[in-house]
Amino acid sequence: MAAIATKPVTAPAARPRRRGSFPVLRWVIMLIAAVYFLLPLYAALRFAGLHAFGSVFTQAGFGSSLWLSVKLAAVTWAITMLLMVPTTVYVHLRLPGLRRLLETITILPIVIPPVVLIVGVLQVMPLALRSSVWLLAIEYVVLTMPFAYRALDAGLRSIDVKTLTEASGSLGAGWFTTLWRVLLPNMRTALLSSTILIVALVLGEFTMASLDLQQTFPVWIVLFDQENAQISVSASIFALVVTWLFLMLITVVATRQSRRSGGGEVTLFSAAPRETIGN
Repeated sequence: MAAIATKPVTAPAARPRRRGSFPVLRWVIMLIAAVYFLLPLYAALRFAGLHAFGSVFTQAGFGSSLWLSVKLAAVTWAITMLLMVPTTVYVHLRLPGLRRLLETITILPIVIPPVVLIVGVLQVMPLALRSSVWLLAIEYVVLTMPFAYRALDAGLRSIDVKTLTEASGSLGAGWFTTLWRVLLPNMRTALLSSTILIVALVLGEFTMASLDLQQTFPVWIVLFDQENAQISVSASIFALVVTWLFLMLITVVATRQSRRSGGGEVTLFSAAPRETIGN
């Protein structure tokens, strides 16, 4: 029988990409974004003047209000992570049918205005808790819950939670060990995203703090604006720069840790030996 000659099939040649069209559009968009963000900062710098930055740090209430905002950001982050991480993981593993309900519940703080939230909280809380500054941290937990949940949910959807949990259980690990040494190392990006959102929101929130009669850094800036507008604008620029540097530090630290652990690869007991691990 005669052999049938076959002609090799070649992939169609890709169309030559037009040079100059996409890079030009990209640079135009970046230029518009830069002007949109940098022009107000330049106007604020011209209004405040460089001499006002030196006197910002010596103003009454500057250090205490800034330290209060930093403490509230740290406490809010800790409470939010302790509540949302186990809850999100448990819903993904055991109760996947409740994910829609949880998404609906966590969207409520965005729908309800912060003024309504703080007024309702002040009406039902006991007097001892209303006079405490840590009530504001609890309120911030509710306010940051939608952003933290969606960041953690996106991180869990990007990995096979069920397979990792079953593999961890087959090695003899308990629930806490699985969460701490298996799931959390594979959720670094989600944890980083939620941390950035929580810190940025707490350091810039004004409405709840002012109605709660707590002088956080944004409240101090607004109050001091009545005495000296130039120093108030300088403090606002300082707060923006400090927040930006803090968030960049978090990003750099998390990126270095991710590279040391192997980048985006799924990690199983990254900090433990390869034998069976008990509780």
